[in-house]
Amino acid sequence: IKRAPESIPDVVPLRKRTTPMNPALAIRRNHTNNLVSQRPYRDRVIHLLALKSYTKPELLACLQRDGVNQKDRDSLGIILRDASLNTKDNTYSLKNHLFKDIQKDWPGYNETDKGLLELILS
Repeated sequence: IKRAPESIPDVVPLRKRTTPMNPALAIRRNHTNNLVSQRPYRDRVIHLLALKSYTKPELLACLQRDGVNQKDRDSLGIILRDASLNTKDNTYSLKNHLFKDIQKDWPGYNETDKGLLELILS
């Protein structure tokens, strides 16, 4: 009795299919990140805290997406002195007197963020 030959795996691996990417969206996303990363570090932190409260690790994660250097990371504690700390959940929020420094046309804000900012400022 002869055995059936074992199946020989295909030499060429299966190719992954990727969904087509809209280049305009990628360019716009990169352009926005570049505009934000060129702004002062303090302004970037203030504009994040204007929308919602963050813990320190969450803030660092958001800032790292935009690109942050080690010197700026180390100065986050100094900047957070201007923020209010909620001791229940260790989140930082923006103090009221800093809302005057918020730019409504901040390049890191999308349309939803701009609408939320309008509600917060009113």
